[in-house]
Amino acid sequence: MAQLKSDGLFDLQVNGYGGIDFNDASLTAEKMDIALQAMLDDGVTGCLPTLITASKKDLLERIVSLDIAVRESRLGRVMVPGYHLEGPFLNSEDGYIGCHPKGGTCDPDAAFILSLEKDIKLPILLVTLAPELSGALETIKKLHHWGKVIAIGHSSAGHDDVRAAAEAGMTLSTHLGNGLPQQLPKFDNTLLAQLAQQRLTACFIADGHHIPKADLKAMLSIKGIDNSILVTDAVSPAACAPGLYKFARMNIEKSDQGKVTIAGDNMLAGSALCLNEAVRNVIEWKLVTTEQAFKMASKNPRAALSHALEYHNITLDPGNVIWDDNFDPQDVQYRNAEFPSIT
Repeated sequence: MAQLKSDGLFDLQVNGYGGIDFNDASLTAEKMDIALQAMLDDGVTGCLPTLITASKKDLLERIVSLDIAVRESRLGRVMVPGYHLEGPFLNSEDGYIGCHPKGGTCDPDAAFILSLEKDIKLPILLVTLAPELSGALETIKKLHHWGKVIAIGHSSAGHDDVRAAAEAGMTLSTHLGNGLPQQLPKFDNTLLAQLAQQRLTACFIADGHHIPKADLKAMLSIKGIDNSILVTDAVSPAACAPGLYKFARMNIEKSDQGKVTIAGDNMLAGSALCLNEAVRNVIEWKLVTTEQAFKMASKNPRAALSHALEYHNITLDPGNVIWDDNFDPQDVQYRNAEFPSIT
């Protein structure tokens, strides 16, 4: 195989990595560097650290700690342009809510997002919410106007609600195919509605646990490569050995097969997927070409953030990664000499 070179990968949804939980209010710059270095070692040159649903008090505490840790870390100012807030504006019904704490959910409120940003320096660039909730459409319009990218997730929205959300400014689907009950209405269900909505780009967790290979193949075929993104939804045990870990005050367990669940339960609680593994998987499963796989993990996620990046005058340096035959990085370099050294 000839030497393979690509842009650095970019993860839109990562809750933790390398044994570090981004939803821990005691997060430090030193811990942040451990996580970011582990991601960099896997060819990821940029990411949006992601916070899940919690009480408003806890979310404020967590995002302030996260922001300080990122800004004081060695790699944070290179790799992290802002944050992803997945909740608390989610559907709290069983099946849709997943492992998010039901008690932390609430109806969408754009002013709350501004209140979270008041005490941090880096912006919230991506917000995941359920558009069927009261006040959602007005919130989508305001957040879009304020330079946020809006995604649908943990939602029961059917065709009408999804169409209205897209018209209001929603452009992404968070981990499409997940955050859903085992049984859905035959036709007017949120999975079909999101697949059919051409204005939504879909994010997929290609770990073999969240979406069966055949179903992922079908969804990629419907959406098309240009409108598909690989994400990890990684939590603390990503790039770590099987065992017990903490995630947002929950006890979680990584199995020998790499599946992450609530400890003692079979409910998925994020993943232990590394983004270069996602690239390797979709290639080995013969779902896409090598070029397409890297596009879904590098160019497409950056393009999905273009609205927010332009609004906040943020320039991303994707860097260059040289890969071996197993899609493990052999060399990672940033292009802009102004970016700090990563060695």
